[in-house]
Amino acid sequence: MDFAIQISAYLIGIPLQILTIHAMLRKSYAEFPFVFAYVIGAFLAAVVEAPLSLAYYRNADDTSVAYIYALWYWIDEAVLEVLVFAVVLSLVYYATSKLPSRRLIRTALLISAVLYVCITFALRYQAGASHQGLWLTPWFRDLKFGAAVLDLALWAMLLASREKDQRILFLSCGLGIMFAGQAIGESIRSLSIGHEQHVVSTIGGLIGAASDTGMMYLWWRTFRAQQPVAPKARPVRSV
Repeated sequence: MDFAIQISAYLIGIPLQILTIHAMLRKSYAEFPFVFAYVIGAFLAAVVEAPLSLAYYRNADDTSVAYIYALWYWIDEAVLEVLVFAVVLSLVYYATSKLPSRRLIRTALLISAVLYVCITFALRYQAGASHQGLWLTPWFRDLKFGAAVLDLALWAMLLASREKDQRILFLSCGLGIMFAGQAIGESIRSLSIGHEQHVVSTIGGLIGAASDTGMMYLWWRTFRAQQPVAPKARPVRSV
C-alpha cells in the first residue's frame, strides 16, 4: 500500500509540478525566485527518486539499492527543507515591503532565521550516528516547525493588512496546507511505531502526500490565474 501511495503521488505530483513551472515561466519566476527554485527542486527530486523508489521496492533486500535510495532521499530532503524555509522568508520579505520599519524587520528576520538553522543543526548533528536519519529527521522537523511558525505570522500579517497581495496570500495558504498535513501525517504515523499498525501508518502517509499535492495544486492555480499584463496602446493623434 505504501508503494502504491508513493507511485500515485509521483503520477499526480510530477504533472502538477510541470504545470506550475510552465505557469511561472510566463511571468512570475522572476518575481518569486525562491518559489520557482523550490518547484524546480521538488520536480527534480521526484524525477530522481521515482525510479530509485521503484527499484528499492522491487529489491528491498539489496543493500546497495537501499543505500543509493536512502542517500538520494536524504539529499533531496535536505535541499527541499532549506528551500521551503527560504520560500517562507522571501514571502515575509515581500509582505513587509510597504512597512515603514521594513529594513529593521527584514534584518532581524534574516539574522534570526540563519541563527535558528545553524543552532538547530548544531544541536541535532551526530557525527558518529549509525544512520543519517537519526539526526536528520529531528533537524528537518525543527526546520518545518520554524517555517510553519513564520508562515503563520505571515498569514496573520496579510490578514491584518489593508492592501492584500492575493498571490502571497494563496502561496502562504498553500504552505499552511502542506505544513498542517505533514504534521498530522507524521503524528498519525508515529502512533503506529511499536504497535505494528500498518493501516495507521498508511493513513498518515496518505495525508502527508495529499497535503503536498494540495499545496502544489493551489500554487499552480495561483500562477495560472495571473495573466500577463498587455502593453497599453498609445493614443493615436488626429491629423
